[in-house]
Amino acid sequence: MKIPESFLAELRSRLSLADVAGRVVTWDQRRSQPAKGDYWAPCPFHHEKTASFHVVDREGYYYCFGCQAKGDVLSFVRETENLGFREGVERLAGLAGLAMPEVDPRAAAQAEANQGLYELNDAAARFYQRQLSAGPGQAARDTLTGRGVSTDAVAAFGLGYAPGGGRALLEHLTAQGAALADLVRAGLIAEPEDGRSPYDRFRDRIMFPIRDERDRTIAFGGRAMAKDARAKYLNSPETPLFDKGRTLYNLRAARACAKDGPLVVAEGYMDVIALSDAGLAAVAPLGTAITEAQLERIWKISGEPVIALDGDRAGLRAAMRLVDLALPRLAHDKSLRFCLLPDGRDPDDVVRSDGAAAMADLIGGAEPLVRLLWRRETEGQTLDSPERRAALDARLRQALGRIEDQGLREHYRTALRDLRSELFRRPERPRWRSNRTPAGPSISTRSSPLAREAAAAARTRESLLLTGCIHHPSLAETFEAELEALSFDASLEPIRQALLHCLGAPDLRQKMTEGLGQDPIATLEGLPLVRATRSLGADATSEDAERTLADIFARHRAESGLADEIREAESEIATADDEALTWRLNAAGAACRDASKVKSEETSSLDARARADLDALHKAILDRSGS
Repeated sequence: MKIPESFLAELRSRLSLADVAGRVVTWDQRRSQPAKGDYWAPCPFHHEKTASFHVVDREGYYYCFGCQAKGDVLSFVRETENLGFREGVERLAGLAGLAMPEVDPRAAAQAEANQGLYELNDAAARFYQRQLSAGPGQAARDTLTGRGVSTDAVAAFGLGYAPGGGRALLEHLTAQGAALADLVRAGLIAEPEDGRSPYDRFRDRIMFPIRDERDRTIAFGGRAMAKDARAKYLNSPETPLFDKGRTLYNLRAARACAKDGPLVVAEGYMDVIALSDAGLAAVAPLGTAITEAQLERIWKISGEPVIALDGDRAGLRAAMRLVDLALPRLAHDKSLRFCLLPDGRDPDDVVRSDGAAAMADLIGGAEPLVRLLWRRETEGQTLDSPERRAALDARLRQALGRIEDQGLREHYRTALRDLRSELFRRPERPRWRSNRTPAGPSISTRSSPLAREAAAAARTRESLLLTGCIHHPSLAETFEAELEALSFDASLEPIRQALLHCLGAPDLRQKMTEGLGQDPIATLEGLPLVRATRSLGADATSEDAERTLADIFARHRAESGLADEIREAESEIATADDEALTWRLNAAGAACRDASKVKSEETSSLDARARADLDALHKAILDRSGS
């Protein structure tokens, strides 16, 4: 039985020639450029030491400059494994995870019939092209000229014109012997179910032939000339040749051009033609959002295509849908960039009005997918409360969880954390200043018992927080924002940074140990209180650990605020005016009240000493004012 051409095309689209050949050859790392799909190796078909075997992966062919061997993935497998045609197909089907077509005489007859459909579509394309260049196509020619479409582009894309009237194509093809049933199957002719006469599916439209990877016409798109037409653009229906969700407009030509620059994914036929005129490789889906199958085909051409969408709400929605489609499929060599054009404009508008250079600049400034993801989750949001920020964190964690590539997920986590820190960077606390330059804290202040005890208590709390988060990584993600916001002791800061950097790693503690050069838990448990706090240990339940961490975070926030206010108040006593001291005293008092709300044995004595210290500050103010 003849294997259907559609099955062979599916194999070629699913399999990378570089991956298949890489099982047999060793790529020359100096000459190969994987990012461009360009590979070199010693030839597997003749004995040599130099790398003369060349694979152009995006186009799916190989050529040896030594022995002139050439072919595609099927011929490579057949030649290297000495297989017959069907055996080679079976071998590729196994690699691609596809079942071989069943031996069915009817399938063979169907494949033969489909060959006739290709011929009918090619004949229709030639008919439309003649109509465009003849008298009936004058208005269509004027429209194309007015849109800046050159005669070279008309010829390269095979543009044509479907005349009005309703039966011109039908009469032309049936006169050449075409059967009505085949014309209907090809999607060229519509046959009403109510018994009315069949008619041309495309009437009074500029025609865009849609071609497959072998440059065969498989369908058409038509742009209406009449302003009151029910549909501005009309595509062929699904046929044995045409699967709209798997097809891309201009695929074959873009594959050849994408070697020298970015691949641009636009929304429509005219966008693709304009981008091609501007020297850019471009494809477009066919009136629908990009599907999984189309995305995989795009990545076969370019590992990082640029999605250029109309600058309107619909374009932005399409971009966001594509983000969700792409996230689970991202890899180090599969990503997207987004070029969101000025509102109300598409690539065709930009190229025609501003020129190719302006479009190239916009493409060059395309944003990576991670920034579009961040934009979606933050744009238009009011993030002025802990609850709203926590909701943002939850959405970002959910998005990160959809990235299956573990290494890539960690890089996305780092990028989003940087964007989050930038958004929530805390402004400096306002200060009252006199005309004199304030002195820093005195030596006696820095060495006071209060300061020493506060620092020791803070270091203990920070050690407890880090220990609990390392033993319970899921809670580390829950408290990620808290960990970023707080200031830690200098000796513990490397551990905090390592924890934030390694969040999400399967073995967090091991990953941190590798980065730090020592086990962080061993360092943290140098404090007896850390070793004794079982509710944060590795054996503690998640519920106990979460309650304990929440309590320590609350205490640490309150105590850190109190210590900051007292330290700054002490440093300003000698230099600030009475108004500044009064403000500082009030701020320190507020911090003390916040700290006093957190009840624990650890903080009670410190609170009492803090209040005594504030009394001393108040006395200093009275002494200076003479009261």
